[in-house]
Amino acid sequence: MFKERNTKPKGKAETTKSRLHTRSKHRKRYNFNELINSHPNLKQFVAENIHGDESIDFFNPDAVKALNTALLKHYYDVQEWIIPTDYLVPPIPGRADYIHHAADLLAKKVENSSDSIPVGQHVKCLDIGVGANIIYPLIGNKEYGWSFVGTEADKNAYEAALSNIESNPHLKEFIRLRFQKHAKDIFFGAIKKGERFDITICNPPFHASLKDAQSGTIRKLRNLKKEHITKPQLNFGGQTTELWTEGGEERFIRDMIIQSKTYRDSVLWFTTLVAKQTHLKGIYNSLKRIHATQVKTIPMGQGNKSSRIVAWSFLSKADHQKWAEDYWKEYRKVESSLD
Repeated sequence: MFKERNTKPKGKAETTKSRLHTRSKHRKRYNFNELINSHPNLKQFVAENIHGDESIDFFNPDAVKALNTALLKHYYDVQEWIIPTDYLVPPIPGRADYIHHAADLLAKKVENSSDSIPVGQHVKCLDIGVGANIIYPLIGNKEYGWSFVGTEADKNAYEAALSNIESNPHLKEFIRLRFQKHAKDIFFGAIKKGERFDITICNPPFHASLKDAQSGTIRKLRNLKKEHITKPQLNFGGQTTELWTEGGEERFIRDMIIQSKTYRDSVLWFTTLVAKQTHLKGIYNSLKRIHATQVKTIPMGQGNKSSRIVAWSFLSKADHQKWAEDYWKEYRKVESSLD
């Protein structure tokens, strides 16, 4: 039986994860009986922690992968989910929160619409760096029925993403992938002539170099385990292109902002995850220089970890209203055809 190392005093862990989005399926503690029923392989990793609760060892990459597979099967109707060795296994609750906040960003009450959050496959999302895990399309399609285009510059991740779509036939009409031959092309080649997207999402590489990524991981593990750690083992995995890029997160987002201006009329909302708060000042300055008309910062949190989404648009409020009216007009047309 493992014991999770934790600096908090012993006692029952909180039963509600209050920092997660109110629509999140993950606000309550995991029901491991249900999750094991969905994915029996998880059972071998479940044990009692120091609080007397069932949990897993979150420092064990295999345990984390098994838990995430169970969550996807149980909550998001994912039949098969295979991640190549050493590729990123993203924490599901945080990724789901990004999707829910994206839905709030797109929400717009028009006329007598019964629900202000747009749903259905005619809501178009662009996922920059979709990864082998295709996590945002999996969650976004299940929660809201949205359709996705995902871009990927890593050939192995791209092939794995294709395989995950093939393993879940019900997703084929909702998720399309585009391979980026040039890693520095963020929107170039991703948005085709005449295409329009309601929103773009991105979880950019955080570190500026492989050495930086390894050092950051060692620091994190030392703080969490309170042990002397020398090997940068990642409990969530991650390849070079997933973890670091030249100039790090701030440089990547700055390049994204610059490229976004070319597609100012093709996208309602551009968004990106920003892990480090100190990067916000530079991001805001970049958005000011390219004359973004609307900028929003959306706080997110999971446990002790805080992050945020920065969203921007080049369209006026009148343009946003027209975009929403066009959506609800199309929505009612589809609904009528199904009656």
